[in-house]
Amino acid sequence: MSSIEKIIEKMKNQPNGIKFSEIEKILNYMDFYETRQKGSHKRFKNKITNETLTLPVQNPLKAIYIKQILKLLGDETK
Repeated sequence: MSSIEKIIEKMKNQPNGIKFSEIEKILNYMDFYETRQKGSHKRFKNKITNETLTLPVQNPLKAIYIKQILKLLGDETK
C-alpha cells in the first residue's frame, strides 16, 4: 500500500486528524497545483478541470475540508 493510499484511508477513518502536509500530497496526486497563498489560505487549481480549491493552512485540518477532498477523490476515480 502506497503512502497516498494510506493517507486516503486515514482521511476516511479519522477525518479530524489530518495534517495540511498530507493534504498537499493528496492534492498533488489529484493533479492540483498551488496557485497562490494569501494570508492563512492556499488556493489550488486542477490542471485538467481548472477547478479551484481554497484551504486554510492549519494543523489539523477541519473535517469539513477533508470530506470535500474525499468527494473530489470519488469524482476522480469514476
